[in-house]
Amino acid sequence: MAFKKLSLFFSVFFFFFFLMLSIFVASTSSGFVDLATSFLSTISGGHWVVLQHSVGVSAMHMQVMRNNKVIIFDRTDFGPSNLSLPLGHCRHNVNDTALKVDCTAHSVLYDIALNKIRPLTVHTDTWCSSGGVNPNGTLIQTGGYNDGINKLRTFTPCDDEKCDWTELPETLTDKRWYASNQILPDARFIILGGRYSFTYEFVPKTLINGKTSEKDNYLGFLKETRDPHEENNLYPFLHLLPDGHLFVFANRRSILLDYNRNRILKEYPVIPGEDKRSYPSTGSTALLPLVLTGLGNGTRLPDAEVMICGGSPPGAFTMSDRRRVFLQASKTCGRLKVTDPAPKWVMEEMPMPRVMSDMLILPTGDIIIVNGATNGTAGWEDAANPALNPILYRPNEHPGRRFQVLNPTTIPRMYHSAAVLLPDGRVLVGGSNPHTTYNFTAYPYPTDLSIEAFYPHYLNLEFSHRRPTIITVDTNDDILSYGEMFSVTFSLHVYRLDRGISVTLIAPPFSTHSYGMNQRMLVLDVVRVQQFFPFSFKITSYGPPSSTAAPPGYYMLFIVNAGIPSIAYWVQIK
Repeated sequence: MAFKKLSLFFSVFFFFFFLMLSIFVASTSSGFVDLATSFLSTISGGHWVVLQHSVGVSAMHMQVMRNNKVIIFDRTDFGPSNLSLPLGHCRHNVNDTALKVDCTAHSVLYDIALNKIRPLTVHTDTWCSSGGVNPNGTLIQTGGYNDGINKLRTFTPCDDEKCDWTELPETLTDKRWYASNQILPDARFIILGGRYSFTYEFVPKTLINGKTSEKDNYLGFLKETRDPHEENNLYPFLHLLPDGHLFVFANRRSILLDYNRNRILKEYPVIPGEDKRSYPSTGSTALLPLVLTGLGNGTRLPDAEVMICGGSPPGAFTMSDRRRVFLQASKTCGRLKVTDPAPKWVMEEMPMPRVMSDMLILPTGDIIIVNGATNGTAGWEDAANPALNPILYRPNEHPGRRFQVLNPTTIPRMYHSAAVLLPDGRVLVGGSNPHTTYNFTAYPYPTDLSIEAFYPHYLNLEFSHRRPTIITVDTNDDILSYGEMFSVTFSLHVYRLDRGISVTLIAPPFSTHSYGMNQRMLVLDVVRVQQFFPFSFKITSYGPPSSTAAPPGYYMLFIVNAGIPSIAYWVQIK
């Protein structure tokens, strides 16, 4: 494909550029080296770059696609955005609550390499909807509000400028506003929850005589976890476990669900403390990296550990929404090894309280926590004091050394912001609109239409000599087969066996409302590393053992050398 050839060209170009630069620096005076080292040490907490001051829409939802482009979209029912649609592409919708004829875009396609956007046309209301990418690389987008509350939409990436949103004729069985999605081992999606929807269902749908035949499945757990007047059970956290069952978390409780038989297999201990974690209290979550090394013949499953951070105390939404009192958000994180026979929460404290933050898994296996506020909850005008500093969390460090406060942004990212990991290792951040419409004069948190990138420490120039550059992946059409060996050829200036090298896979999440749906990282089992030339290597690994460990689909493959990742190479697992 053209974009892969272009990506390969730039990867090789930058590798040799940084190689020559490092040789130049090493050969110059020690004074220059000391100056460079001193400067780089000041940005060890990463740095920020504004990419676009306005993309025309506020980034309520974001999804990275397999062709290195990002879908960004907002709701459609608040009036015009700040980006016009092409001539003749107006949206005609008699059910829209604001504009029956809308000639502005509420969705854009962002080209990572070119730093450019293209307006897209989404037809029904996507407010607080959910989504995920199917095994073929198509975004399946579900639910929303008003005329979009039970809709199914798709976006299939293309290499020209012609692809756009498609509305499917079939619909969801139940209303899905603030619901959650998770891709399953059989390539279906489960859509679970939503406001006053205590059920789950599956897509794709089967049509009989043009109508959907499936029924939804009642899950009393969702009703039990709803707080009167505040809810705190919306956008429930879902994680597919290596045994194929589903971890479901809402409010402060969690269960193990056999979704095929509609049976709760286990209820886990309640997370300690009084803080609520689900929307609108809005903590965040991640399934920690699944380590596939040392599993023998593949019959043993990897351990699985869930992490949940932040949230708000009981009554926080009522206090902020009705009395304008913004209670301090939660400072705690909980880790639960859900595959243990008798799992117990292990609690830790973040350096600062957080609500509405996004948790992303970096290629190194570390977690970055960005966006959000230190007081209040999610909702219109319901939070205060933005959390400008990202936090880095190293899961495998000593408990007292896991958290690191990183360099701050200057842009508050409050309600309706989002973040995703890009294939080049940067973190793309956008959005923030805590108002019913776009309001650019509101104080202190106006609507923000910008996107910016956070550069983690591993992108510092001082690490260029340790950064691998993937040249080829030895597979048929970039397809990884379950349990089979494959090799990756890469270039590297400095390789030290004692520092370690690994192959990781990351499934890019659908990001909205502080939740990265379908986010998943796997650390593959490395068989051997071979050196062919001074700067040329080949690493051989096993593919994931099963579709329960890694559901079929597109993943970003990284080579990580001594904590420094390559640019990702897209592979498809099936």
